Amino acid sequence: MKNIQKALTLVVLALSLLINLPTSVSGQSSPPLVNPNDQGIGMQGKLIQPPPSDAPTITLPSNGQVFTELPVIVTGLCTDGLFLRVFKNNVFGGSTVCDGGSYSVQIDLFPGQNQITARVYDNLDQSSPVSNIVTVTYAIDDPLIPGLPDDVSQRITLTSTFARKGADPGEELVWPITLSGGRPPYAISVNWGDGKEDLLSQDSASTFDIKHIYQNPGVYKVIIKGTDADGVSAFLQLVGIANGAVTVGTGAQGNDQPVVTRTRVLWQPALIMFPLVLAAFWLGKRYQLKRVRYRIKNRILPIDK
Repeated sequence: MKNIQKALTLVVLALSLLINLPTSVSGQSSPPLVNPNDQGIGMQGKLIQPPPSDAPTITLPSNGQVFTELPVIVTGLCTDGLFLRVFKNNVFGGSTVCDGGSYSVQIDLFPGQNQITARVYDNLDQSSPVSNIVTVTYAIDDPLIPGLPDDVSQRITLTSTFARKGADPGEELVWPITLSGGRPPYAISVNWGDGKEDLLSQDSASTFDIKHIYQNPGVYKVIIKGTDADGVSAFLQLVGIANGAVTVGTGAQGNDQPVVTRTRVLWQPALIMFPLVLAAFWLGKRYQLKRVRYRIKNRILPIDK
């Protein structure tokens, strides 16, 4: 009987530990992971959550609109806190973080027709369904570089493998940017979103690094502008992250954050444990009464043990 009682006690203790199950996700408990789909921001953990179910919407520009100047401002509605990417003809065009249920992104356009779409991503880089498709046209009257076989296609462009990139405050953030097209030399300006701007020059079209040090944790809008010798400009908007105490959840506004602990109450173990507690109590009382009766019957003193 003692063995049964001890076994039930151990079972009760084990199940009680399962009632409050903390779930921890570490943004940087080990060296950060590079996820190509996440554009350089890795998340390591065991948290499982469904991907965003609500697609963002594009309200501006309007479908069928024609542009002769850049950049084009894409605005719309999205789930607050989620990371958003805008695409032009299925090519990454710019990124931001949904703030207050809306967003605004500066993008460049390809010459001719462009189909603009958007998606939002959670902190596990799970994508939402695609937004509504907006078709616009970028009309160029004159060739940008006279004399070349395909004048229009030689327009200056800025691209990046990373839609967002992060570093710890006080540490240097290095961001590779690819410059192509246009006519050298090039002037590059970078607005880092924290009141600081950099001016660079490039002698040729190539991949180069922009570098910055954020002093305070946060999520920053990074806007890059490149201008070639003919005065033609290209634009690219990205998201810079200074790691720190930025709240992350289903909609992340940062990466590599401190550990986020969530407590999940599991009711199934509680339902199992309740009858076991009653059974253990009943067996204990029964065993105690049986011992008392045995001692009384055999006149063993004291009878209260």
